[in-house]
Amino acid sequence: MADERYRVKVYLQGNDELWDNIGTGQISLSYSEEHQTMSLLVQSESDDSLLLLSRIDPETVYKKPQAELIMWSEAEYHGIALNFQERAGCQDIWEDICRIQGKDPLAAITQDLLHESEEDQFDEMPEISNLVELPNCELSTLKQIADLVTSVLESPIRRERLALILENEDYIKKLLQLFHTCENLENIEGLCHLHDIIKGILFLNKTSLFEMMFSDECIMDVVGCLEYDPALAQPKKHREFLTQNAKFKEVIPITDSELRQKIHQTYKVQYIYDILLPTPSIFEENILSTLTMFIFFNKVEIVTMLQKDDKIMSELFAQLQNKTTDDDKRHELLVFFKEFCAFSQTLQPQNKDALLKTLTKLGILPTLKIVMSIGDLQIRSAATDIFAYLVEYSPSTIREFVMKEESKDGDLFINIVIEQMICDTDPELGGAVHLMGLLRALLDPSNMLVTPNKCERSGFLNFFYKRCMNNFIAPLLATTSEDKCAKDSIVGYDKNRNLCALRFMRKMIGRKDEHYNRYIIKGNFFEPVVNALLNNGTRYNMLNSAIIELFEYIRVENIKSLVAHTVEKFYKILESIEYVQTFKGLKIKYEKEKKRERQSQIRKSLHSVPHEKILCKDAKDLEAKEEIFFEESTGEADMPPLENDFPDYDTCMETKEEEDKIDLPDITSTGGFRFSSSYSAGAANETSSPSNSNVGDFVDHSHDEGKKEENELPPKKRRHLSL
Repeated sequence: MADERYRVKVYLQGNDELWDNIGTGQISLSYSEEHQTMSLLVQSESDDSLLLLSRIDPETVYKKPQAELIMWSEAEYHGIALNFQERAGCQDIWEDICRIQGKDPLAAITQDLLHESEEDQFDEMPEISNLVELPNCELSTLKQIADLVTSVLESPIRRERLALILENEDYIKKLLQLFHTCENLENIEGLCHLHDIIKGILFLNKTSLFEMMFSDECIMDVVGCLEYDPALAQPKKHREFLTQNAKFKEVIPITDSELRQKIHQTYKVQYIYDILLPTPSIFEENILSTLTMFIFFNKVEIVTMLQKDDKIMSELFAQLQNKTTDDDKRHELLVFFKEFCAFSQTLQPQNKDALLKTLTKLGILPTLKIVMSIGDLQIRSAATDIFAYLVEYSPSTIREFVMKEESKDGDLFINIVIEQMICDTDPELGGAVHLMGLLRALLDPSNMLVTPNKCERSGFLNFFYKRCMNNFIAPLLATTSEDKCAKDSIVGYDKNRNLCALRFMRKMIGRKDEHYNRYIIKGNFFEPVVNALLNNGTRYNMLNSAIIELFEYIRVENIKSLVAHTVEKFYKILESIEYVQTFKGLKIKYEKEKKRERQSQIRKSLHSVPHEKILCKDAKDLEAKEEIFFEESTGEADMPPLENDFPDYDTCMETKEEEDKIDLPDITSTGGFRFSSSYSAGAANETSSPSNSNVGDFVDHSHDEGKKEENELPPKKRRHLSL
């Protein structure tokens, strides 16, 4: 059993039939305590993490379609593939697997004959030579060949034997020559048999056969055979589509013939897989797994060859940035580069990093900034798709680029994206939703880097709030402006827009993020909110409740910066509102915080007393010196004694009771609540309205109202609305 470790790439196939590269590591065989059997173990070469742990089950069917590839399927995955760096390593592991399962290592597949019935084994053993002997390739034997190819698909062993025969002979080329003969003779029956034969050979799922069938010499004839599906009344003209409608156009001259051939081949094979072959059922999920791997590796090779060709990529970016390039040409270049980015998703992480560095040096982001500013919708759409690939893989690269821009605010890359999102002309806002998702990814703190020398979160968010946020919330501010409130009606549709704006601001405040709080204070965004409250007058509606709840949340959560801003800026206007005690409560919070700040300053001043004063042995001298210190202090004339710097327990309880009283209404003898309101539309205009003097929206917390005469009628009760 091999003790040496070998370098492999691990691929997993999911429900979407796509192969994902999960990493590169070192493979070894070891005994698994968990599975109580020998297992394949692959450890990542980058961080020693476990990429794969798969027990070697006697019932599992392993395949070796290539000299460097081993494939199988498990319950969790539709397919698992190990791509070895060296053929010798693949052969050693394959021999170990066969030895553990008790199978012949010379075969390309492991299969337990006990899965077949005894009758099948008995019939098959004496007639092996007959099963693998193909008839002569002639028109008269096409039906016999089709029946044979179709029958072997039911047995893995027979499939392997047939594949070996087809590899060693030019049988496929002879079949394709018969295809031309049948077409010339218009032999529809023979063409239908050839369709079944070629499709059956594809279902053998062998890479060596694919390489023969998808060569330049044979691939179009393979497509021609697949056109004559017996289930169709008329054959489809797939060759005509591939040669005329889907002509390959070199937007950038490709001088490498191998690269050009690989691009042509990949497109046609993908077309065969997507269009000409039926979608496998749930019982045939892995029947074309090798074909998907063939396409996957082709894409990896294309990206690698393009990346190494400096002339192609340099010419591509030069033409995209050139102002004289016409829109049609620029669109073709972007489509080409978009396909390149799609293919690059097949690369391993380290190769992706190298590719991103190359593209950054070539100027991918300045190029995208130019093309995303162009008015042509197709160009912008293609550029947005490319931008999405970059954001998905490395949002930090985008952030670093935009923070280093020296453009005016309106010309910043992020502001261009915001403008396109806001000005999307699509009625369904498809483009706007796409761009919104990209912006959300860029602003997501969870994927921002934090290093000892750099904090991406604070740097980028500060940049965004300073230079981009104005553009981002411009439509929101337009709906909450003072002019809009004065001109539009409070009720109806405009009131709903105001409520939406309030809901957005409430969400911002609810995050308790000082970045948002400082932005609100700097922009004075509470002013339109306060104006909306005053303009609403004595109306008891959703707008009134939403605004009161917003300020009540600030009071209860004691968001200090917003408490101070509200009191200092708006308390003189809001202190007349007494039907709720929210604003008085804000004032109390503000004054208590100021008192704490003064006491903190006192402590800091005391800490500045020279050390010899603190260590003075004579207590009377120390007391006298401290008294002199307090008298000389010009900061606080009414400074309390040192021992009273912290209020005692009774004082704290009194303060708490006073604050709690604010939140409780008076309870009348009848069990109801007593309301009062000194604020009304008339009060706002320095007039009084007797009809509104007893109308209140929220409970009154003032205890002075309880001293009214007993024969005075209680105020009219109002229904409370919940947000």
